[in-house]
Parts: sequence; C-alpha cells; structure tokens
Amino acid sequence: MSLFKFVFSKTFLIQLALALVAAVVLCFLLLKWLKVTTNHNEFVVVPHVTEMSFEEAQAKLEEAGLNIEILDTANFNPKHPPFAVIEQAPLAGKNVKEGRRIYLTINPSGYRKVTVPKIIQITRRSAESTLRAVGLEVGSIEYVDDIGKDMVLSLKHKGRSIKPGDHLMKTSKVDLVLGNGNGN
Repeated sequence: MSLFKFVFSKTFLIQLALALVAAVVLCFLLLKWLKVTTNHNEFVVVPHVTEMSFEEAQAKLEEAGLNIEILDTANFNPKHPPFAVIEQAPLAGKNVKEGRRIYLTINPSGYRKVTVPKIIQITRRSAESTLRAVGLEVGSIEYVDDIGKDMVLSLKHKGRSIKPGDHLMKTSKVDLVLGNGNGN
C-alpha cells in the first residue's frame, strides 16, 4: 500500500477524526478545570491602608483575605507617624485574587543615627557644608578667643560637648564653637 492510499484510507481518516475529537474534549475539560481552580472572575478589592498603623493595616488586609509582605522600610518621613504604612502595592481599589500578596512600605520609628564628621580645626564654611552633607543641621554659633578666625574649635549638642565619631540622630542640631581671631 502506498503512502497516498494509506492517508486517504477509511481506517486512517477514522483514527484522525477520533484523535481530533479527543483533543477537543481534552482541551474543553482542561479549560473547565482551570476555571474552577483559579477562581475565574472572582476578585477581592484591595483596601486603602496607607497612613494606617501596621497593626490596623494587617487586620484590614487579613479580613479581606490578602497576604502581607513588608518591603524594606523607607527613610523616616516626619509627615507620617512612626510604623505607619506609607506605600502599598497594588494600590487601593485594584481587583486581585484572594490570597494575593500586598507589599507594604513602613515608616521607621525615627531618623537613623549618623556619625559626627571630623570638622575640628577646619573653617566654618567647610564645617557647615560637611554637617549638611551627612544630614546634621547647624545650630547656634559661639565665638571664643582664639587666633583662628572662624575655625571650629569644638562641637556641642543640646549643651553638652560632643566629638567627631559620636552618633547623633539625623537632622540633629550641632552647635559650633569658633575662634574669633583675637587670640594669641
């Protein structure tokens, strides 16, 4: 029997038709199974949890049937209370499947600590820019008799002396003690 006669034989055509019917039935059953197991067209609306405390946000998201994943906390934002949610993804109002992870960014409890830089025996201008660069603020300026005009002689924070290498909260005010140029 030649290949041409075999392809157009009654036996081959019946087998081909049965294979096509089996493939269509298998695809139909697979699609129905996927529809049932993936909860097709069943959504949960993501609630608005930004600016809530973490505990409130956690309760609200668990009540909606959603999971929580905390992203690395951001830099402290004084506009929001400590440990409050400052961002969420996906955003509020979006439709998601039940059990979906909602990613939260939490405001830390306060500013991080920074190291006081070595600014003794440098000019006021350089000291101020170095302090601002590390996140500290310049507080009051006090002048004492010293030969170096506008040279930083010592540092203070809230009235107590500090030295380079000490740790202060970011945005703390550092008072400078400078020379007035009238010393020996």
